[in-house]
Amino acid sequence: MRAIILILFGVLLIGCKKKSSPKPPEIAVLVFPNQNSECTTGRDINQTTSEVEFQWMASNHTETYELRVTNLNTNITQIISTAAISAKLTIAKGEPFSWFVRSLNTLVTETAISETWRFYNAGFQTTYAPFPAEVIFPKNGASVFKDINNEVSLEWEGADVENDIEGYELYLSPTTPPEILIASPSSNENSAKVSVTSDTTYYWKIITKDSEGNSSDSGIFTFKVI
Repeated sequence: MRAIILILFGVLLIGCKKKSSPKPPEIAVLVFPNQNSECTTGRDINQTTSEVEFQWMASNHTETYELRVTNLNTNITQIISTAAISAKLTIAKGEPFSWFVRSLNTLVTETAISETWRFYNAGFQTTYAPFPAEVIFPKNGASVFKDINNEVSLEWEGADVENDIEGYELYLSPTTPPEILIASPSSNENSAKVSVTSDTTYYWKIITKDSEGNSSDSGIFTFKVI
């Protein structure tokens, strides 16, 4: 009788044991194409496109991956889902791209997003324009406070395959498109303080120039001064 009671007690313990919750996926580490590089390994499809294989490392607790590749000149994004740790896409030659990978698991709602890398897909050029500058602060659409000098610090990041950036042009105005040249920082300057007025929305952009005479436009960003 005692043995039967012990067995029943054990069954109850097993039945009541709480199952561990599924873990969210972790961030995938990107492998190729390399950050701020020229991709020369694409397989030619025709004169204007080539097939590039994107690669990343497996991430824990992940069932599938979503690869997103964006043409930085057209802002057109291609998306592909796969359970593998690589995927091939046909993309335009001689164009700048950004890419990242999202890790997913159907057992949880959380997802994990990798770093975003940028590269040029090799074409027939002998020189490349700088990558469009990436805005660091303020984030697009953000509301910010001015400092005691009625200024806001604008910050960005520039990159170039050939590492020959010569400088930047910062345009800012309360109307769009911004056409007022506020500053011309050198290549080793990635921020500038600008005078602002409270309760005003501003539009700004960065033109990046290199020693070959090439340039790129960051696109227009906006922020509001509280």
